[in-house]
Amino acid sequence: MTDKQALFHSLYRASTESEVDKVIERRPDIFRQGNWRPYGQSESYFAVVENQQASPVPALVEKIINAIDAILMRRCREEGIDPKSQTAPQSVDAAVERFFPNCKDWDYKTDRRRQAEHIQVLADGPRRNTSLVIYDNGEGQHPDDFEVTFLSLLRGNKNEIHFVQGKYNMGGSGAIAFCGKRRYQLIGSKRYDGNGRFGYTLMRKHPLNDEERLSRKNTWYEYLVVDGHIPSFDVDEMDLGLYRRLFRTGSIIKLYSYDLPSGISDISRDLNQSINEYLFEPALPLYIVESEKRYPKNMALRRHLYGLKRRLEEEGSDYIEDMFSSTYCDRRVGHLKITGYVFRARVKGRDAKESKEVIRREFFKNNMAVLFSVNGQVHGHYTSEFITRSLKYPLLKGFLLIHVDCTRLDPEFRGELFMASRDRLKIGEESRMLRRIVAEALRKSKLKDIYRQRRQAITVGSSDTDKLLRELTKNIPLKQDLLSLLDESFKTDRRVRKRTSKKGRATKGKRREVPFESQRYPSFFRIQTKQRAQDGLPMVGVPLGGNRTVRFATDVENEYFDRVEDPGHLHVAVNDRVCDQGGGIRPEVSRRVDSLFNVTHASPNEGTISVSFNPNGVLQVGDSCRIRAVLSGAGQVFEQLFWIRIVDSEKRTAVPSKSIRREDKRIALPDYQLVYKERRNDDGLSWDMLESQGIAMGYDEVMHPLVEGEKLAIIYINMDSRVLRTYKSRNAEELTLELAHKRYISTVYFHTLFLYAITSKRQYTVYQQSEGMATVSNPVDLAEYLKDVFSSHYSAFLLNFEMGDLVASLED
Repeated sequence: MTDKQALFHSLYRASTESEVDKVIERRPDIFRQGNWRPYGQSESYFAVVENQQASPVPALVEKIINAIDAILMRRCREEGIDPKSQTAPQSVDAAVERFFPNCKDWDYKTDRRRQAEHIQVLADGPRRNTSLVIYDNGEGQHPDDFEVTFLSLLRGNKNEIHFVQGKYNMGGSGAIAFCGKRRYQLIGSKRYDGNGRFGYTLMRKHPLNDEERLSRKNTWYEYLVVDGHIPSFDVDEMDLGLYRRLFRTGSIIKLYSYDLPSGISDISRDLNQSINEYLFEPALPLYIVESEKRYPKNMALRRHLYGLKRRLEEEGSDYIEDMFSSTYCDRRVGHLKITGYVFRARVKGRDAKESKEVIRREFFKNNMAVLFSVNGQVHGHYTSEFITRSLKYPLLKGFLLIHVDCTRLDPEFRGELFMASRDRLKIGEESRMLRRIVAEALRKSKLKDIYRQRRQAITVGSSDTDKLLRELTKNIPLKQDLLSLLDESFKTDRRVRKRTSKKGRATKGKRREVPFESQRYPSFFRIQTKQRAQDGLPMVGVPLGGNRTVRFATDVENEYFDRVEDPGHLHVAVNDRVCDQGGGIRPEVSRRVDSLFNVTHASPNEGTISVSFNPNGVLQVGDSCRIRAVLSGAGQVFEQLFWIRIVDSEKRTAVPSKSIRREDKRIALPDYQLVYKERRNDDGLSWDMLESQGIAMGYDEVMHPLVEGEKLAIIYINMDSRVLRTYKSRNAEELTLELAHKRYISTVYFHTLFLYAITSKRQYTVYQQSEGMATVSNPVDLAEYLKDVFSSHYSAFLLNFEMGDLVASLED
């Protein structure tokens, strides 16, 4: 073994940065300052490395993306194709289909595991000081090329290669910032064709000496050379601890003492789940391998990883209640696909609280509720705040995952959305537009019905509720300033809206619903309209400046567009255009529907596919377009031709001036619902009914406020809480059961009302310090904050406070 080969193995066997220190100390002749060169050939690139990803997991994902790119590049070169030429694949998907013709076999776990061996992430070092090894069997690099590949920055090496994800020549550097205090990273590589030697180098943050500390503001990153060259040696194969293989060619990188987030210990499980969220649909599968030395009793040290989408598909029966998709397309934005996954409120026999925690741990480890991806890699996200504030669907918080595929967005629009670090969204006009588009598409999708059904399941009418609210708001002698506070937010001076009783409604003969029987592949596809054009084709009128939803009947299953195996597609194109001015049929050159319309189409829903058309300003009233809609997939291909005619927008009837009233932005006083362990009457609810919709309710909970957007809609009051039971037992001689209940209801209701009004009116934001992390605070949802306050002895204090003194203190 040569000296340089022995040095590599000494560095590779070091399991932590302190062990690397010892290797360096033993060889001062090799690691002298004259053998270090600045990373990127410039000492000024320190900020480039430090200003990459804000978290260690997305930084690590960039390394995995580089590994995927390297394997695609290898396959391209093996076929003798210039990666920059027009004959090379022009997208990641095209490259996978061309270079891996059997990629469909990866649906089977045996074939997927075999392919996953070509990219591996392995653990080393003690549990609380983990080092990571990233291996890929990709193109590899000759030692002479290290300085223009691995050790370069901002060269744009992949800008002209369309089938790889990388383009900035800096994303892979982000992980260095999380490599312990000294930032040690070992890089080794050999070209895929065996041509040349195995080269390696060690990277680090330059340790400033006393003189440099006085003269410099920042340090820099540097890499090792020996005698002016990247150290290298001849070798055919090495045992580097890889799973089921020896190292022959490709690349291997070791990140020493990597600063993994808290909660990640077993990387085959915890890190696997976390990476899955950032790799929603990776081009290639890979392995995450734990060390037997670290977990000798672990029976599952190795798990393959193929993205969150695959997990949702394969484990969906246990976790997913429903899924749907919506596709949006317009001239400026481009093509956008939005997929929603609605989780069950209860999974695997657990209660609501346990289920929510399991779902969070398995699928929301990084608190990402809305994922924006390009080529399967997540480039930015929204938290659950989007679900509660933009969608105003609080019952779905923690139970809804939304994926937004941005791969086919207009390049200029997409360029204004994501930071170069590919881990967060920019704040600007485009990101605000994207938020509006996603929110509007979801509110018009199947999700609206899903939320309505969940809300109806825990809402019942009660005349006693309305009566008690009116009595309380009229008779409680509150001071004027407190009354004004409520009146600024709620309509305390108006009668609570009455519910229309379901009893007594005429039940005229309803059509008997025929259960929808879905097919895996469609057997028909036809438009639902009775209007016909002169040539006999169906005709649909679309208002100028408005939109029209066109519906197609089919019998394919709801998941047809979104399933992993044999998904289907709907393609809408413009065949011909007839102008009202000038007449005549003019074939459309582009045939792209987004040249004339903003188009949104949803996934099949019980036999119906809905497509919404909105003219984008090119067409005028009287113009017509012949549209071709094609439903295709692994089965039979169906085509539907129809005409769209642009009509004048509907004129609204003017409202007489006498009926115009000043808009009242206040909302009605929220209703309350009484909740019992077991349902006692038609007006009450049970714990189980709330649990079925994901709301935890037990003896320790006093109430749960349902906040929809900025509106406090319903207060669920637990009538079997430990607080009420204790209160009744202590005051059994003084209070009747009815009076105790009224006092409890009014106390909980009005104190919730006051706390909500004050917090909302003053625009307070509540934060909670993360457990075990003194400097990290997370924003707390207002509803969860109020619920926690009442569960933490606050309501018991209010009930046991002398009510006479309390009322007297509020009287004028």
